[in-house]
Amino acid sequence: MTRTHTPRVLSGVQPTGNLHLGNYLGAIRKFVPLQDSHEALYCIVDMHAITVWQDPKELRNQTVQIAAAYLAAGIDPAKAAIFNQSAVPEHAQLAWILNCVARMGWLNRMTQFKDKAGKDKEKASVGLFTYPVLMAADILVYRATHVPVGDDQKQHLELARDIATKFNNDFGAEDFFPLPEPMIQGPGARIMSLRDGTSKMSKSDPSDLSRIGMMDYADTISKKIKKAKTDPEPLPSEKDGLADRPEAKNLVGIYAALSGKSDEDVLAEFGGQGFGVFKPALAELAVEKLAPIAGEMRRLTADADYVEGILRDGAAKARAVAGPIIEETKKAVGFLV
Repeated sequence: MTRTHTPRVLSGVQPTGNLHLGNYLGAIRKFVPLQDSHEALYCIVDMHAITVWQDPKELRNQTVQIAAAYLAAGIDPAKAAIFNQSAVPEHAQLAWILNCVARMGWLNRMTQFKDKAGKDKEKASVGLFTYPVLMAADILVYRATHVPVGDDQKQHLELARDIATKFNNDFGAEDFFPLPEPMIQGPGARIMSLRDGTSKMSKSDPSDLSRIGMMDYADTISKKIKKAKTDPEPLPSEKDGLADRPEAKNLVGIYAALSGKSDEDVLAEFGGQGFGVFKPALAELAVEKLAPIAGEMRRLTADADYVEGILRDGAAKARAVAGPIIEETKKAVGFLV
């Protein structure tokens, strides 16, 4: 009998560093409509975070901040489970089983480990190396069918599909785990630094002017946009004119994502005009869209007890889904349960 998998979305954000515009446009904002079309689970991946050293107090604070961001952006805990990964032990249980299914050669091909470990890979934690297997467990422990991910995580999702396929083949259940599909389309998928249009906006960039923080005040948002790096040429009227202008392309993309318009629509409106006109318009739009979310985040993070209650309730909902699946998985591999 063919198994039918519930349309289910799983995604998460690491509680490391302060959230910024790229996290919002590339991930969190896209989570919101999915809670109406799919069964949705949104976690704070604190187990992934500790693959590199984290200050314990700061990790707890950042976990609350990301939960607050989810809520402020419009994720409804009555519709979607919001929880921290470590509160659902089934993630770790399935990760071990999948570590015994995944192959070393597969993990050796993961480019993010090479990027993060650099030349000191012998000093990197084992967890950093096996991070993609834990990510596969995050997804498969809920039999998630769709995963909103950035381009930088697409390789890890492909690995999750390979692991699911091998598990299904090894244990004689062709459809035991679904093969999760990536959801990476749409505006705002890749927001770049305000100081360098060729580099992704990052929590770790030493310059605070390189990013708009999700809890920035209105005047700070406006200042950062007005100080953003540009070039002396006016905006083109056609999208092809942005090809060799990374900073202009980034700012147009941000305006498009915040306004719900296409790049072409933005250029139709501002083409031929200089940044002296465009930047104030972008700053006004960014403040209009982001300042209310920032204010709500500040309110929620000041009420940590409330947010932690949401996380506990979300973990209970997540365990109600994951528990039966991990029990079935244990039986499939031959564990006594």
